[in-house]
Amino acid sequence: MARAIPTRRRSPRCWPSSRSGRYKHQEDTIATQENIRATGRRKTAIARVIIKPGTGKRIINDRTFTEFFCNAIREMIVEQPLTILNVNKQWDVIVTAKGGGVNGTAGAVRLGIARALVAFKPEYRAAMREHGLMTRDARAVERKKYGKSGARRSFQFSKR
Repeated sequence: MARAIPTRRRSPRCWPSSRSGRYKHQEDTIATQENIRATGRRKTAIARVIIKPGTGKRIINDRTFTEFFCNAIREMIVEQPLTILNVNKQWDVIVTAKGGGVNGTAGAVRLGIARALVAFKPEYRAAMREHGLMTRDARAVERKKYGKSGARRSFQFSKR
C-alpha cells in the first residue's frame, strides 16, 4: 500500500526524539542519578536548570545569582522553591539562561528549579502547587497591530 508523500517537511523541533515517544519540545525534565535537568520559561526567557546534591552553590551563565540578578527581590523569587522545602543548602543549582530580561529570567529559573525538584521527588508537587510554583506564567507582550501605534494605543487624534 503506497503512503501519501507530505508536501511540506515538518520542522525539526516537532520530530520525535530518539529516547522516547514524546516530542523534543515537550521534554522539560530529565532525571539521572547524579543530577536533575529541567526547563523553565517566562515571557521570552528560557532557563535550562541543572540541580545536583551539593553545598548550595548558585551559578547562572557563569556568574553567581547575586551578580546576575543585582536585586534581593529577584533573588528571593528564584530561591522560593528551595526555601519552601527548606533544602537551600542541599542542592547546587547551575542555570543556562537565554533570551528575555532579568525579570523574565528570574521567573524562568524559578519554574525550572521547581520542576527539577518535583522530578527528583514527586511528593514535593503538592507543596509547590500550593504556592503556585508549578504553573507557567503565560503572560507575554501583546503584538503590535496595524493602524495602531502599539498593541492597543491609537495614534493621537487631531480634530482639524
